[in-house]
Amino acid sequence: MSAIAATIQAFFTERLIHQRRASPHTIAAYRDTLRLLLVFAGQRHHTSPAHLDLTDLDAPTIAVFLDHLQHQRGNSIRTRNARLAAIHSLFGFAALRHPEHAADIERILAIPTKRADQTIVTFLTDNEVDALLASPDRDTRTGRRDHALILLAIQTGLRASELIGLTYRDVHLGTGAYLSCHGKGRKDRITPLTAPTITTLRTWLAKRQGQPGDPLFPTNRGQPMSRDALEQRLTHHTITAQRSCTSLTSKKITPHVLRHTAAMRLLHAGVDITVIALWLGHENINTTQIYLQADLALKQQALDRTTPPTSPPGRYQPPDHLLAFLEAL
Repeated sequence: MSAIAATIQAFFTERLIHQRRASPHTIAAYRDTLRLLLVFAGQRHHTSPAHLDLTDLDAPTIAVFLDHLQHQRGNSIRTRNARLAAIHSLFGFAALRHPEHAADIERILAIPTKRADQTIVTFLTDNEVDALLASPDRDTRTGRRDHALILLAIQTGLRASELIGLTYRDVHLGTGAYLSCHGKGRKDRITPLTAPTITTLRTWLAKRQGQPGDPLFPTNRGQPMSRDALEQRLTHHTITAQRSCTSLTSKKITPHVLRHTAAMRLLHAGVDITVIALWLGHENINTTQIYLQADLALKQQALDRTTPPTSPPGRYQPPDHLLAFLEAL
């Protein structure tokens, strides 16, 4: 076994699983990154990934790999930076085990992240929400499941992984009904439920008899839904909803768009941004600021409170022919 192979195995078993107790999502993300890197480096050096050495994974190879992600695989800058973070974590661990390669590892750790453009988040209007919720056929089991799932996503703002990870025991429909979830960063949080969501969940649960640990929104085989299955069902219902709401044709609806929608609905209701951050489970309130930037209605309200300028309209006229010449350049 090569040095890099032993280091990667120890990185997952000792650092991520034992020392950091990383979540399955983090482990999967790091695994996918290193698998892509090893295949790329193996092709570049004409050898199998298991026979690569630490010297084969030098800074120039990592830099070319990152460019490959962006230009050949079409990854965004944010994805590129997430891949780089996984690589930095691996080589930070490798520096402790292989001090003889400290200089090469230092060059890898010095590779910087790229700055990404801050885009405006996509969210659904009330009419678009109504059209999407009306799309599933609630006379069928799949339609009732999808309707309950979409409504819950829009009301609670749960992440895709949190939605498909819900079980029966996470739903509490008694007095003061709420939903509990184990979210990103190993943080547990609870979210109160509205009356329509409570009614929908009661109807959905009444049709099924499950154990506390069973998935809340299972597949037809009773297994937890995958993220791909969730996105496929959402795309299917979006296409149906476009027939009655044409504005949906210009939007790509993903589970995260439903999360954005939940945040914007809270913001429009006058909920403080710090409460929205707690509601969504954000680690840093700066992450929640994107919703303030996207809220055109809030900006219009601010504009309506201002006094328009009283200066008369007109163009600047230079008082001198020489200044007029300079202005014309």
